[in-house]
Amino acid sequence: MVDTVDSKSTRCKPVEVQILSRLPLFYMKYINFLYSWTLLKASHPKAKWFLAFVSFIESSIFPIPPDIILIPMILANKSKAFVYALICTISSVIGAVVGYLIGAFLFETIGKIILESYGLFSNFSQIKDYYDAHGIWLVLGGGFTPFPYKLITIASGVFSLNIIIFILASVISRGGRFFLIALLLWYFGEPIKFFLEKHLGKLTLLFFFLLVLGFALLKLI
Repeated sequence: MVDTVDSKSTRCKPVEVQILSRLPLFYMKYINFLYSWTLLKASHPKAKWFLAFVSFIESSIFPIPPDIILIPMILANKSKAFVYALICTISSVIGAVVGYLIGAFLFETIGKIILESYGLFSNFSQIKDYYDAHGIWLVLGGGFTPFPYKLITIASGVFSLNIIIFILASVISRGGRFFLIALLLWYFGEPIKFFLEKHLGKLTLLFFFLLVLGFALLKLI
């Protein structure tokens, strides 16, 4: 008998889980290619705009964090490490406000689609109790860790977290994350670059594992 794949159960899995489960081992060499390509393009005049765009959409709809682009760009030009971190922070916070507005005003038409595409909608209502008691801490933690931040931004709008508090918490958490990365890469520079180039495949798998773990933890709430 030939095993078949349950299409319904596959659709219910988070996008990251589906992508990771289908990733062939030989594909890891293309991660190194992407890293080298990003280093090469980091000095391009439009590289900042690409970084800003990814940082913006990641806060509401895009599954891949901007760190993957930020890190090689800083390694290619350490003198602009904190400029790149600032671009990430501003763009990400603006994107977070968009996610907040989607949750507040467009949840039924857009917000649900985004959450369902990541398999997060079934547990969404349970988050309300956490927001009532720990809303600001969820924003701070979600913005600083690999936790799916788009869920936090949309939920903040749905559950009417004070928007000023939301923006301030987003600036602190996202800024803390991106500026910490910039500081470490600026200070340690070449040793970290050598380490990344030697272990990039393993680190990428670890990063995606943490990302998937963030989604998986939501299923246990």
